[in-house]
Amino acid sequence: MSRKPPPLHVNIVVSIEAGGWSDPGELEMLVHRTAQSVLVDLDLRSPSPTELGVTFTDDAAIRALNAEWRGKDKATNVLSFPAFAQVGEGVVPPMLGDIVIAFETVEREAALEGKPFDHHLTHLVTHGFLHLLGYDHESDAEAEEMERVERSVLSALAIPDPYAVTDKG
Repeated sequence: MSRKPPPLHVNIVVSIEAGGWSDPGELEMLVHRTAQSVLVDLDLRSPSPTELGVTFTDDAAIRALNAEWRGKDKATNVLSFPAFAQVGEGVVPPMLGDIVIAFETVEREAALEGKPFDHHLTHLVTHGFLHLLGYDHESDAEAEEMERVERSVLSALAIPDPYAVTDKG
């Protein structure tokens, strides 16, 4: 009988570069709680830890990154930068990569969709983290799978389905 590897441990570095972000301690707790929910939902296991960076910034900084790396000269809510090209299924690299999130866009989207700011932010951290794990939404099938995992992760955190149709969204 083979032994299951221990649950994956992620060393997370959170930094605030710009924007109207709240207390750094609250952001760090949100990121850790979200990452833990993803790890539990996906039952990710590895004998060695991995690393994740999450940077909280503003629209100007994320617009510059989006233009440089994706050729899109506009602000966006979240960008993910994997540290490694795709690795094999079930393989977790020693460094996942970085997630960058823009304050003004998150704030604007949450207001437009009638969602609490922290719920929308948790969804975007989840979304960015899943991109680093190899999830994508280029095809309908990929989008459905990624959204299924997002819904499950957020439900475990008592956050309503971010894709549910509402009066405001």
